[in-house]
Amino acid sequence: MTNPCDVFAARRARLHALEAAGVCAYPAGAAPARVHAARLHAAHAALAAGQEHPEAVVTVAGRIRAVRNSGLFMDLSDESGTIQLFADRDRPVAPGALPPGDVQLGDVVEAHGHVRRTARGELSVAVHSLRLLAANLHPLPDRRAGLRDTEIRYRRRYLDMLATPETVRTLRTRSAVVSALRRALETGDYLEVETPMLHGVPGGATARPFRTRHNALGREMHLRIAPELHLKRLLVGGLERVFEMNRCFRNEGLSVRHDPEFTTLEVYRAYADGAAMMDLAGALLRTAAAAAGFPDGRVPFGGRTLDFGGPIPAAAMHDLVRGATGIDFPALDPARAMAEAVRLGAPPAEAGGPRTWGHALEWVFGAVVEPTLVRPTFVTALPLDVSPLARASDDDPRLADRFELYANGWELANGFTELADPREQRRRFEAQAAAARAGDEEAMGLDEDYLTALEVGLPPAGGLGIGIDRLVMLLTGSPAIRDVIAFPTLRD
Repeated sequence: MTNPCDVFAARRARLHALEAAGVCAYPAGAAPARVHAARLHAAHAALAAGQEHPEAVVTVAGRIRAVRNSGLFMDLSDESGTIQLFADRDRPVAPGALPPGDVQLGDVVEAHGHVRRTARGELSVAVHSLRLLAANLHPLPDRRAGLRDTEIRYRRRYLDMLATPETVRTLRTRSAVVSALRRALETGDYLEVETPMLHGVPGGATARPFRTRHNALGREMHLRIAPELHLKRLLVGGLERVFEMNRCFRNEGLSVRHDPEFTTLEVYRAYADGAAMMDLAGALLRTAAAAAGFPDGRVPFGGRTLDFGGPIPAAAMHDLVRGATGIDFPALDPARAMAEAVRLGAPPAEAGGPRTWGHALEWVFGAVVEPTLVRPTFVTALPLDVSPLARASDDDPRLADRFELYANGWELANGFTELADPREQRRRFEAQAAAARAGDEEAMGLDEDYLTALEVGLPPAGGLGIGIDRLVMLLTGSPAIRDVIAFPTLRD
């Protein structure tokens, strides 16, 4: 096996030799009139084998992915595809141009020449001149074998993209999904806004925050765990439909479905409620599926088909738990509810297990029901104990007017009718603060300015959050969240 250090040294020596001969290895820019490979294939599809088109003189640029016959034939790839180069080695080389025989695998080059189709039927550019745009000093992964080392795939994503076409397709699909969601919301008169990434008080969700320091202000800050409280301030200020699609940060564990830096879409609408946001969630999921290439909303994943095309069924969390375990949580008092959760495997409260009736119900749902929700399903009537920003249900004060959307056993979206009463919100913030003092690192802080905003008056409103990374995982058939994030967070 060739030592990579030897390859690097040999290519460095070749680079010095080229520069000594007057070749600029890293020039500025390329020909403005260059043509993509796919366009050439489309424009000259009728050119017969053995024919050339001397009047079709073109410039192409890209990376050399294959060299054959001592540089006589080369494959050049750009973002649209691949075109073959035919380089006549007897043609005189202009000063500063790259001799075809000196091309290395992985070099980025610009080729100028006329279009021809070889006797074997391969569309090619017969090279008149060749210019080096960027010298490659490292061996590239074998494109046929792919890049099998997952550590290298995630740490050196550029190599993964060069070796694995599926990686590029996944990133393109992600971009298409994000663009489609943005267009759909803008069409619905939602205004895209940007809110702070640095928060003085961690809030908007229960999660362990990242801590940092703002030197100029001399104060401790937190990377935001959610934009919710700032977005609702905008509703107080008079905007009626807002959304933000951006990064959030939660200082939690790594897994195939969790990354501490992730992208969410959050949407808030004044004069609406959780039911309206549930309808919006279904519509946005159908939009995302269509953008990923599934116009009927039927998405294949892991040998199954997830149908987002029609109405998505809804069921209360306690009804799903009753169906799976026979336990009727609404009929239980808090002590009995926590005892049932412990019986099913939850740790006791003193060991970090369920502390309230709602925590017990949520734990049992997560352990027993959640993995079974393969079909897209809205789970409604979540416990108020785990919903500190949601309005209580008018039917049962233990429950929130809240929903979560599940598919393939994963939570994809969360939404609710917003709590607008500043008195009740203060009580819940104080409960969160007490939990934080007791050692709960995920508890929210008490945000006095947000409470002041509620005292000014938050219109009746509904909110919705969608996890973009996990959604793209489903739409691209990706088994790990790192596959859909260009540069995931990794251990040293």
